[in-house]
Amino acid sequence: MGHHPAAAEREAMLAAVAQLETLTHRMNRLSVDGFTPAELLDLQQRREAVHRAQPVLDHKIYQRLQHDCTPTELGGTSYHAVLSQRLRISTTEAHRRLDDAAALGPRTAMTGEPLEPLLPNMARGQAQGLISSEHIAKVRWFFAKVPSFVDYRIRARCERTFARVACEQASNSFARAVEEQLYLLNQDGEFTEQDCAKSRGATVGRQNPDGTRNINITATPELSALFEAVTAKLAAPGMCNPEDDQPTVDGAPSDDQVRRDTRTQSQRNHDALIAGFRALLASGELGQHNGLPAVVIVTTTLAELQKGAGLAVTAGGTKMPMRDVIRLASHAYHYLCIFDDDGVPLHLGRSKRLASPGQRIVLLAKDRGCTAPGCAASGYQCQVHHATRDWKQGGRTDIEDLTLACGPHNRLIENTGWTTGKRADGITEWVPPPELDCGQSRINTYHHPERLLCSDDDEVP
Repeated sequence: MGHHPAAAEREAMLAAVAQLETLTHRMNRLSVDGFTPAELLDLQQRREAVHRAQPVLDHKIYQRLQHDCTPTELGGTSYHAVLSQRLRISTTEAHRRLDDAAALGPRTAMTGEPLEPLLPNMARGQAQGLISSEHIAKVRWFFAKVPSFVDYRIRARCERTFARVACEQASNSFARAVEEQLYLLNQDGEFTEQDCAKSRGATVGRQNPDGTRNINITATPELSALFEAVTAKLAAPGMCNPEDDQPTVDGAPSDDQVRRDTRTQSQRNHDALIAGFRALLASGELGQHNGLPAVVIVTTTLAELQKGAGLAVTAGGTKMPMRDVIRLASHAYHYLCIFDDDGVPLHLGRSKRLASPGQRIVLLAKDRGCTAPGCAASGYQCQVHHATRDWKQGGRTDIEDLTLACGPHNRLIENTGWTTGKRADGITEWVPPPELDCGQSRINTYHHPERLLCSDDDEVP
């Protein structure tokens, strides 16, 4: 009896992957000393074409995964979370790969017949090794920005043009051509309200080594108007100046404060936002969030607080110098959790199912965020979870039995075979069901990068 075609292709694919692994290992061990510079460039051009064509198979795999199962069946709360954990890539990269697969991968109609990709010409160029991921990212940017009044015929023509130009031009020249095409389609600036709403957003980057963060905002006219009104008052020369012993927030600054203000307009805008957010938090009008008032929660050690040096960590994951913590505490009422080696854990036993505000603060300080492996949700985005035994099964609301988990991961435990527990060192461990145990990480080090750093006794591989 002959093999089923699908089974034969499966075996052929596995054999091809094994061959690719062997050849890659072999090429990496070979010397390139026998090549002239011109030959090395030719060699690298051929390898680049192979590299550019590799995502064609990626698209098929990602489309098939999303078609055949839910992310929960793969042990995650979303497809990008599954890829991030299993392939050890960032969630940003996982999003990019899935978005590329949606735009360039094969599609199937509801009736079952195959459809060409959303960007068919770009997909063909990629399969030929002529179009890079940078070209593709710029085209996807174009279609996210193109005004809604541009009809499908013009969009299709643009896609064909982009595919031709991408096969001929480097990505930087190509990007300028794409931007020029967007301008030509909308020279009069006739964007609709829907276009404006689609473009709005605020992105908070990772904290830089010097403690700053890059926050990029694309503001709607409404937010722009509000920003103008607030900064006209709070960002005026002499207002909200942190260099003043008593910064002016209400009323008008003195002539001396105005004269001594050497800040740029950008710096004054920054300080105005601080004053505005302080006032909002101090007002108490934001109510509660996950069982605590909407306030800044900061954790530190007793030793660092006493000497006024070192770093504290907020429940959102921001590291703050101690001088900023002290300044912050002087302006509004915030929670400050201080750890001492002799700290006594809080106990509620079976008297109460929900964690107390005090316990939530300790968990925010201890876990810093969701304890599920790879999850980047901060403490502000988490709920309290009974880690060792669920409340319904007789679990106790004691601090050593509690942990933090975001909403999606809390539901993952409720709806699947995942379980949680505490290791001997008190760190929360997530255990997948046997059918999903493919070597996944059991603990989350995202909020505790210090646990990954080598000590002096470690051997660096």
